[in-house]
Amino acid sequence: MIGLYYGDANGYLVLGLLISSFSSVFSYFFSDKLVLFSVRAVPADKDTHFNFYTAGENMAIAAGIPMPKLYVVQDASPNAFATGRDPQHAIVCATSGLLGMMDRAELEGVIAHELSHVKNYDMLVMTVVSVLVGTISLVADWILRSMWWGRGSRDNDNRENRNPLMFVLLLVALIVAPLTATLIQLAISRKREYLADADGALLTRRPMGLASALAKIAGYPVGMKNATTATAHLFISNPFKKNKKGDWFVNLFSTHPPVEERIRVLKEM
Repeated sequence: MIGLYYGDANGYLVLGLLISSFSSVFSYFFSDKLVLFSVRAVPADKDTHFNFYTAGENMAIAAGIPMPKLYVVQDASPNAFATGRDPQHAIVCATSGLLGMMDRAELEGVIAHELSHVKNYDMLVMTVVSVLVGTISLVADWILRSMWWGRGSRDNDNRENRNPLMFVLLLVALIVAPLTATLIQLAISRKREYLADADGALLTRRPMGLASALAKIAGYPVGMKNATTATAHLFISNPFKKNKKGDWFVNLFSTHPPVEERIRVLKEM
């Protein structure tokens, strides 16, 4: 908009793309620290959280990656997430509610799921997808604004010669493109959750452990206190307790597939 006002839309489009790319790269390298701060996570104490430590060690060995750093969030709602741009910088964080509620098989299932995200470089995948979605949105916005705010006699002459139907179709396509790109991004996120479930089950050789853990997490009636919409996609299950299997429209815009469906797939393994 600023670029169009000053007559240099192309320059500001490039600036927008650079800012979008920089923010994604910054998030890729430093989001772990930001997320831990936002949920008020603290390093896990080995003596206090002995099962957490030993389960983390066992799953790291099974996955063939270094032992992750372990953190705990003081929250009664059971949940967990992993972050880290690669296996050498992996962090697994669990709530106190999850650590107190899970048995050994369930805890290992949760940790295996989270380490699978790291081993599969899901953070890199979603960063690349985010950049592509942001680029599509910026380009579509730039074209729309250029069409709407275009100035000069040449633009006026061109408008008179345009096919109205083609103009409307182009307008609809430009409006729909960013939404479609976002839906694709969310669909990829849901597929990565299924993949992490499957890989986690392979690591433990006990898919029912993760299935039971997911059932307990989904069955807890209260959401997390410190979770935000910006960090919700990281957790093993929606920390706001919103999506249900029947709410198809909500699930369409969710980063996670329905827990009931994930449990069904695990039971069939």
